[in-house]
Amino acid sequence: MKAIELTNENFEKEVLASDVPVLVDFWAEWCGPCRMLSPVVEQVAEGAQGFKVGKVNVDYESDLAEKYGISSIPCLIVFKGGKEAARSVGVIPKDRIIQLVSQAV
Repeated sequence: MKAIELTNENFEKEVLASDVPVLVDFWAEWCGPCRMLSPVVEQVAEGAQGFKVGKVNVDYESDLAEKYGISSIPCLIVFKGGKEAARSVGVIPKDRIIQLVSQAV
């Protein structure tokens, strides 16, 4: 499964009301570390079982970035039951991303 593009319009439905945990990648196109992490997040999304993966472009969805206190990107947040369950800032390897998600599952 591919990562879902998250916006103000679908964030509530796709993330906060989700019946499975959601890994959300806050990123921007101009961000070098984000471009390094993006293919890894896509790999995680393709193998996701029991959770889903979404991406928020902070340039287009600044309200969401502000709401969740995103001051540095890339920032990964795992949501479970509509609440933040885990957070990581910066580039991390695939196994650490899986670990982050598994803490919340």
